[in-house]
Amino acid sequence: MAIVRWRPQNYYPTPRVDEFDRAVERMMRGWLRGPEFDFDWNPSVDVAETADEIEVKAEIPGVTKDDIDVTVENNRLIISGEKRQEEEKEGKNYYRSERMYGSFRRIFTLPSQADADKVKANFENGVLTVRIPKTEVAKGKKIDVK
Repeated sequence: MAIVRWRPQNYYPTPRVDEFDRAVERMMRGWLRGPEFDFDWNPSVDVAETADEIEVKAEIPGVTKDDIDVTVENNRLIISGEKRQEEEKEGKNYYRSERMYGSFRRIFTLPSQADADKVKANFENGVLTVRIPKTEVAKGKKIDVK
C-alpha cells in the first residue's frame, strides 16, 4: 500500500500581475475622485531639467496631434486628450485586447522659475515633447571677479 500525500488544489486560478494591477487601479479610481483619477489611462512621462529649461516627454502612441491638448493654467502644465478605439470588424474574434483607449490627463505643477508664457510643444512619432524655458532670473548670472 502506498502513502499518498494530500495537496490542496487551487480551484481559483491566480490572475496575472498586470491584470491585478489594472483591477486595483480601476478600484482606486472609483474611490479617489480628483482630476488625475477621472480618466481611462495615463501616458508614461519623463521629466528632465537642464540649466535652461524643463522638458516633459509623454508617450502617446496611436494618437494624432489634433487629439492632444497642452495647456498651462494656475502654474500647472496639463496634458490631456483622447485615444480613439479602432472600429471592430465583423468576423474578428479577439482573444486578448490589452491596448488602452479613452481619455487621458496628466497634470504637473510648474516650479516658480518656469516661464509659462514661452512653453513650446512638439508631437512626433507618438512622443509629445513639451519644453518649458526657465526665467532669466532662475538661470543666474555669472559675475566676473576683478
